[in-house]
Amino acid sequence: MTHTDVLKAAGLTEADLTGGTLAVHSPIDGAEVARVNETDAADMMAIIAKAQEAFRAWRQVPAPRRGELVRLLGEELRKSKEELGAVVTLEAGKIVSEGLGEVQEMIDICDFAVGLSRQLYGLTIASERAGHRMMETWHPLGPCGVITAFNFPVAVWSWNTALALVCGNPVIWKPSEKTPLTAIATMKVMQRALDRFGSEAPVGLVQLVIGGVEIGEALVSSKDVPIISATGSTRMGSVVGPKVMARWGRPILELGGNNAMIVAPSADLDMAVRAIVFSAVGTAGQRCTSLRRVIAHNSIREELAAKLAKAYSSLPIGDPRDGKTLVGPLVDHAARDKMLAALEKARSEGATVHGGKTVSSGVPQGGAYVEPAIAEMPTQSEIVRTETFAPILYLLGYDTLDEAIALQNDVPQGLSSCIFTLNMREAETFLSHAGSDCGIANVNIGPSGAEIGGAFGGEKETGGGRESGSDAWRGYMRRQTNTINYSDRLPLAQGVKFDF
Repeated sequence: MTHTDVLKAAGLTEADLTGGTLAVHSPIDGAEVARVNETDAADMMAIIAKAQEAFRAWRQVPAPRRGELVRLLGEELRKSKEELGAVVTLEAGKIVSEGLGEVQEMIDICDFAVGLSRQLYGLTIASERAGHRMMETWHPLGPCGVITAFNFPVAVWSWNTALALVCGNPVIWKPSEKTPLTAIATMKVMQRALDRFGSEAPVGLVQLVIGGVEIGEALVSSKDVPIISATGSTRMGSVVGPKVMARWGRPILELGGNNAMIVAPSADLDMAVRAIVFSAVGTAGQRCTSLRRVIAHNSIREELAAKLAKAYSSLPIGDPRDGKTLVGPLVDHAARDKMLAALEKARSEGATVHGGKTVSSGVPQGGAYVEPAIAEMPTQSEIVRTETFAPILYLLGYDTLDEAIALQNDVPQGLSSCIFTLNMREAETFLSHAGSDCGIANVNIGPSGAEIGGAFGGEKETGGGRESGSDAWRGYMRRQTNTINYSDRLPLAQGVKFDF
């Protein structure tokens, strides 16, 4: 299928694809595939006001009924999985299975949120006063601004939107300027669900805004958007977080990752190699959970390095639409240049680099294709502690588990981590308070490919936010503590006397 065929199959029209000011290029071949209309910054106040009006209506709809809308969204996504996955491949450069996998994440979170709509539980709390009962209740908070990145152009929106909707909140979505087409296609799916749901869904419940910094700034600065969920770089989060908190809003930040795997002497090396290759190379190393560092015990480091070099040399690099391809393009040539610069920096810091060259033959011309790289490092230097959004894997050695955990934690980011070991003591230590300092810590599995059942997010410069499963729904609601006196007396707490 041509680029145009893919977009038309997903329901995008000539009006969606032409006449705008924002040029959209496919990472596959660098071709311009659309010029989309951007939201006028002057319209943002009206868009936010519409979301506030929708909030006043939507919060009155019972939560299980709100869950029905999300159920319908899941149905529509199932019908559109192939078409939407193809747009993800076209616009983000993911291989076919990863494009489809991203849409599957959307379906999964819809299933999760439907069940959640009947489980927005609060606690009943024992009171110290006779004839009193305490409880906590959870209430909708208001419009949720969702700012997403190019590397997961639709899944992250769905993580936030499915939860926000069942919690009673409208959503305003600002996608990356690099991937607006996936957003437009997704909104068409959303509209089909809204049409089936009926008039209980108010106008402005789910809105899409497209543009650059001005549009994001309007969401981040507005007191009428109490929740901002932003996914992107640590630099972006360092701007967004303080601005949202300065106006007493609630930021949910999903920022950089510099994820490590500790490979212990007892590890199943063949399994570790499989996990390393997918985690480091999948999505061309452009996941926030991509594996950036392998910290291998010195007794097995050379053997592991040889196995990895052999595996890397066999990886098919090319057009992500080809079912045999495992490594597609970087998002653009600027990303390739940053990768090459990082490898030069690594060499200057003592690295031995395998791979990492630009690929120009056997791939579509115009795309930024590179060989995934392995950099054997003498120490955890400055470049190793810096996240480069590309398929670079730094290989380090260690002698003791304490040393390995210290290396794992000695980076500014704190998203995902893992250890490969058959030693129960090592595994449990890694998962303990004295182990990994990340929001995600795994044993005998890589750091990427998280399921939606667990809350997703990390610590330190990763931002501290949580999305998706577990109790992340609380981030989209406000907690209220209630005390009910059903006695004929008015005792005060803590034994205070105030008689008059």
